Amino acid sequence: MEKMREQLVAWGTDIETFRLPRWEELPDLELYMDQVITLIDRYLSPIIQGEKHPLLTSSMVNNYVKQGLIPAPVKKRYKKQHVAFLIAITTLKQVLTIPEIKDGILFQGKVIGIREAYNLFCEEQEAAIHLISQQAQGKEQAPLILNQTMAVEMIAVKTATLSFALKLLAEQTIMLETDYLKGEKPNE
Repeated sequence: MEKMREQLVAWGTDIETFRLPRWEELPDLELYMDQVITLIDRYLSPIIQGEKHPLLTSSMVNNYVKQGLIPAPVKKRYKKQHVAFLIAITTLKQVLTIPEIKDGILFQGKVIGIREAYNLFCEEQEAAIHLISQQAQGKEQAPLILNQTMAVEMIAVKTATLSFALKLLAEQTIMLETDYLKGEKPNE
């Protein structure tokens, strides 16, 4: 059990400084799909492990274009807004359906604009990851949802990012529990 606790603390420490690039930090270059996929993998692999499935494939990107989640590329080249959309979609699809993500993106884009919505998503996701990092390390932390009134337009983004982070914590803990059970002797 102590080894499991140490491994959870180590994992929490590893993700404690996780950060997503803000709109201004995303590449201003036009990228080909394979470059976009590599970039998304680089940004998200510290928190989403691709062992179970690839994080993003060209088929997924093509489907997102067909479903209207992201704009079509221009001459097979993707821009900053494509990368921003794909970071959010790849993360949120872990806890929401594609139609829910589409509606959320459309809503946030209309209410505060794509750039601001993306930066808000990054801030909320980082805060949620930091929260579970603290939990994994056994440190004191603020309640999951503070005792304050939350603006209705913020509820979905806050709860979705928190859901994703809590899912990561649950998956990590279950993996450690599974490893513990595999190492357990029959008479224990």
